[in-house]
Parts: sequence; C-alpha cells; structure tokens
Amino acid sequence: MKKLILLSAALLLALTTGCSMQPPSWAKPNTGGDLKDIKIGLSVSTLDNPFFVSLKNGVEAEAKKEGIETIIVDAQNDSAKQSNDVEDLMQKGVNILLINPCDSAAISTEVESANNLGIPVITIDRSSDKGDVKAFVASDNVKGGQMAAEYLEKLVGKGAKVVELQGVAGASATRERGKGFHDIADKELDVVASQAADFDRTKGLNVMENLLQAHPDVQAVFAQNDEMALGAIEAIQSSGKDIPVIGFDGSDDALKSIQEGKLTATVAQQPELIGQMAVQAANDVLQGKTVDKSIPAPLKLVTKE
Repeated sequence: MKKLILLSAALLLALTTGCSMQPPSWAKPNTGGDLKDIKIGLSVSTLDNPFFVSLKNGVEAEAKKEGIETIIVDAQNDSAKQSNDVEDLMQKGVNILLINPCDSAAISTEVESANNLGIPVITIDRSSDKGDVKAFVASDNVKGGQMAAEYLEKLVGKGAKVVELQGVAGASATRERGKGFHDIADKELDVVASQAADFDRTKGLNVMENLLQAHPDVQAVFAQNDEMALGAIEAIQSSGKDIPVIGFDGSDDALKSIQEGKLTATVAQQPELIGQMAVQAANDVLQGKTVDKSIPAPLKLVTKE
C-alpha cells in the first residue's frame, strides 16, 4: 500500500512539473530583432463603421511596410464572437495581438488567456478592464469629450438644453468620452438626456427621434461618434428643426457632412495613424523594447470654418 501511495505521488509530481505554464514555442514573443516571420493578429470590433475600416487600413499599411503578416477578424460588434475570434488567432500562432474591444470588460478573459500563453497584447481605441496590456493606443477620449462640451457652450450658450447620444455600454471609449463631456457640460450646460445608440447610425436616428419628442426644446446634440451624429441629423432634418450636432471621430462621411453644412463639428481622431502607431508599438514590444503604457494620438476639432 505504501509503495502504491509513493508511486501515485511520483506520478502526480511528474504530471505537475510536465504541465507547466510555459507557452508553446510559437506563442513566445520574438525578441531577436528579426520580424520577417512575425504574424500580427488584429481583432476589430466592427468593420461596418468607417472609423474602424480606416484603423484596419492603417494597421495593414504599416505591417506591409515592415514585411509583417497580419490576420484580421471582424467581431461584428458581438463580444462573444470577439472572444472566439481572439482564441482562434491564438490557435493560429500569432506572435502579438492587437485588439479593438467591443466591450472592455468582456475582452478581459481573452487578454488574460494571452498573458498566460506569453502572447503580448496591445489594445486600440478601447482598453481592457483586466489583464496585462503592453500598450493602449488611442486618442485622449476624455479630452475629446471636454472639447465637444466647451465648443457647444460657446455655440449655444451657458445653460442651453443639450442631449447626449452614448456609445456601446461597457466600452472604455463610451465611459471616457462621456466623462470628459460631463466634466464640462454638467457645469456649463443643461444635459436633459443621455441615451445609448451603440455607435450606430440607424440607432442614432431612432434614438434622436424619440429624444426630440420627449425634449422638443433641445438646443444641441453631442454624439459620442460620427455615425450616431449623422443618424441624429437625419432625425432633426425630418422634424424640420435646426439643431447643431457635434460628433466624434472625423470620419470621411462626417467631414463631407460638415462641408455640406449639415454636421456642425466633429472631434477628429486619426484612425489610420492610430493603426500605424499600434503596429509600431508591436514592433517595439516584439524586439524587447520598453513602450509607454498609454500612447496618445492627437485630436482636433473640425468645423466648416
């Protein structure tokens, strides 16, 4: 009996030491400086949004310039699909993950899984609530929200009644843009309603129609992205009203709308630049260089003037 117990203990020890948490060879970061055989996995929240198409294009262009292979997957704004997509990317042997989360909380599990495998993670535009992220590449969303509120206050005056169209609940960009906006608006303006439209143009139209009925005296609108802003403009035009709308992103459609005198302004990001910066950060990480935890991309307020 004693021999049986010892044998069992030995087998358990062998299994324990044999099943260490060392990642497979393909999943270990490349720190030798040779990037020719590197594969980057990019998970995008949705390619239905022109902003994220531009971001993807920036990643592809920079990776191609560096001779790096990219595998790109579209989560279609579905957190569960994104989790599966990221798992698939890890199974395909990517050396580093670039993730634009649908939901900052939901993606945390996959970030932690990548951490356990030794696969570095860089988040783009939206962060992850948990896990070790080597770098977060994004515009300063809080500052952008503040810029929008400050411009609205100048445009329609102190105490004016405004509504806010919010993005996807749980996304860090939604929280941060909202925080920046309310830092100023709650003191200088009268925010009569804040309602989610999920960064979507059609939902922006529908939500704005309802808000116009509930608040017919609204004087201005802040939408946390351009897609919702463009939807809001359609609803406003259908109502026969003339209400200024500020968006966020600087998409081609938004810039065109500004020149046509429809959209009042947008807090413009540079999505292609953000994608390029993410690949540059990935290069540095894979070569063992130290990168900043937060890598900001510049913002600017665009108006017709």
